Amino acid sequence: MAERYDLCIIGAGSGGLSLAAGAAQMGAKVALIERGEMGGDCLNTGCVPSKALLAAGHAAQVFRSSAAFGIAPAEPQVDFAAVMAHVKGVIAAIAPNDSQERFEGFGVDVIRAPARFTGPSAVSAGDRTITAKRFVVATGSTAAIPPVPGLGEVDYLTNETLFELEQRPDHLMIIGAGPIGCEMAQAFRRLGSAVTLLDRGPILPNEDPDAAAVVREALEAEGIDIIENAGISGVHKDANGRITVMLAGQSQTLHVTGDKLLVAAGRRPNLDLGLDAAGIEHTPKGIKVDRRLRTSNRRVYAIGDCREGPQFTHAAGYESGVIVQNALLRLPAKVNYAALPRVVYTDPELAQVGLSRAEAERTLPGVAVHDWPFHENDRAQAERRTEGFARIVTSKGRIVGATFVGKNAGELLHPWTLAIGQKRKLRAMTGAIVAYPTLSEVGKRAASSAFTAALFGPSMQRAVRWLGRLP
Repeated sequence: MAERYDLCIIGAGSGGLSLAAGAAQMGAKVALIERGEMGGDCLNTGCVPSKALLAAGHAAQVFRSSAAFGIAPAEPQVDFAAVMAHVKGVIAAIAPNDSQERFEGFGVDVIRAPARFTGPSAVSAGDRTITAKRFVVATGSTAAIPPVPGLGEVDYLTNETLFELEQRPDHLMIIGAGPIGCEMAQAFRRLGSAVTLLDRGPILPNEDPDAAAVVREALEAEGIDIIENAGISGVHKDANGRITVMLAGQSQTLHVTGDKLLVAAGRRPNLDLGLDAAGIEHTPKGIKVDRRLRTSNRRVYAIGDCREGPQFTHAAGYESGVIVQNALLRLPAKVNYAALPRVVYTDPELAQVGLSRAEAERTLPGVAVHDWPFHENDRAQAERRTEGFARIVTSKGRIVGATFVGKNAGELLHPWTLAIGQKRKLRAMTGAIVAYPTLSEVGKRAASSAFTAALFGPSMQRAVRWLGRLP
């Protein structure tokens, strides 16, 4: 017999969990279906383990980079097994927040089974049939595997298997120089592996090219071999288990050989749940949704990586609030990604919110760009971390984008996210009192630079001289 709920959520990743907790605590009868681990990709194979590994790499790099402070540098002794134990320990520390027991405590009916639509208003999960007033698909994504000849014949890694490594790779090759590829390249290089980063295009292709260049320079300075615009013609494994990546149009001497290969060439949505039976339109890029996150089946919504649109954990969390308003409160809330931030967690970090310079100049009138370098910041000088810059983009004086590349760039982004979301003018940011000495001054100085010419120009000088004649 079918079981009836107010809300049925498929997928217990970041978005699904946020939605389930909120809906249940507001009084809705909620079913949450998950075929894998609670917490989804973010907790188990994505955001959390990758940032824990990056933290270990940062600790190792401190040993190497102390000479500027008068401290003798040293090559760290890395216990890779202990590093991976640290990664697993971080996951274990956070896991109770996403556990089945916690959500059952909220009153959520957690069903651990694969889900499949059997019609427009019913889902099967194990031996149970679920019907609901509203459904939400929050199944996330998995690593996309490019059609490279021979790739299927080697034991390549993805984010789902990378953190199961027990021994440090001697030479890690990475296909894909997006955020995941760049972050893992730096982490493993700092932990002692040789690393080659390959991409068919430029490094960090979706980011401001000037900011991406700062990251590229830092990675190369640490010894990472970056091969951009690389056409990969095939992958081969020899009798000793060594893997060779063959580059199209290059001589044999430029082929790359290592002992491990990580594929980080993007993500594909998880859509294997009978969407056609429910009348839900979808493409290889994800489920089609409107601005209220409704699918072509008005009973069904989709959030997070499984729907067409930006693929970020925090986007899924934001979207869960939109679903609460639409599905439970019956308010016509719509998503607005104008102030959606993103961060590449390399060192230096690259953080972006709103439009990039190129996007703004292509789509908006009256665009102006205001930069300020980190080397003009006293805190950056004190910490010997002067690489990078802030870039604020405006359209007719209104803030429409902000890019930071440098130490802790992601931590500098929040006030600019708020300003863009509230459609603030640039002058609103120049009046803020910023603690000294902090890196936050970089953003304020970039904003203030827009008014330098007017403040110190001939007109102001004449006005001050004239006022000076007054008693």
